[in-house]
Amino acid sequence: MKQNSLLITGAASGLGRTFALRTAGPGVSLHLIDCNAAGLEDTASRVEALGARVTRHALDVTDAAAMRQAIEAAEHLDLVLACAGVTGGVHDGIGGATEPSEPEYQVRRMVDVNLDGVLNTLFPALDVMRRQPRGPDGYRGRIAAISSIAGLVSFPGTPSYCATKAAVDRFMVATGGNLQKEGILLSSVVCGFLNTPMVATNEFPMPGLMQAAAAVEKIMVGLAKNKRRIAFPRWIVAGSRFMDLLPISLAERYYQNQPTGAAGSMPLIEKAGSGR
Repeated sequence: MKQNSLLITGAASGLGRTFALRTAGPGVSLHLIDCNAAGLEDTASRVEALGARVTRHALDVTDAAAMRQAIEAAEHLDLVLACAGVTGGVHDGIGGATEPSEPEYQVRRMVDVNLDGVLNTLFPALDVMRRQPRGPDGYRGRIAAISSIAGLVSFPGTPSYCATKAAVDRFMVATGGNLQKEGILLSSVVCGFLNTPMVATNEFPMPGLMQAAAAVEKIMVGLAKNKRRIAFPRWIVAGSRFMDLLPISLAERYYQNQPTGAAGSMPLIEKAGSGR
């Protein structure tokens, strides 16, 4: 799998930063995007020390025009990793509280970053890749978007996060069949809890919690095998699919006894455009 020129969103922290460090080296060009300028500069300095050439773009993935300008400036892309995302739970909606739903601003921001941010990455990247010749493996390039096991369920503690991640997964997989004919691989990464800043304030058990470096290795192996959906841990994926088959009332009876993320954690933990 060719990976001499990569573009990574959410590169200031978490999975995006881990991808940058994993792929950096002499002869590698990294195009890094994040709205967190300080974190982005830190990541860039680290990968430059490993010998990579770095282009920094301190911008928000929700800015479609700025994203297109930054991505088209790359001119050639072997691999694009759309890692930017935000999360947040209901405001004390689990366990008997006063506001059992998400505020509108949070829902809309989640859609803007987690879904539109992926599309703002995808479409300019497709235009760049379509101008590239096919490689020896028959592909012009690869694009992976980070979904989540949360996209497989309807957890009332994080409804818009579940919805946006489900949309990302379905879009990447459904569109991928057509684009594969053009020599462009679209992959959806359906992962569980990763040890990144996004979950730093969670004060409840996170089954299957995985280090970001281990997750990156699984993703890179899946991309090299041309997998269109890369899902792990498998046992949690299986359990989540089973839960989604249950009657809503039965599933909710279980979910309503589960803790959710910190209320309002979206604007506090991850500013829009930062990595998972």
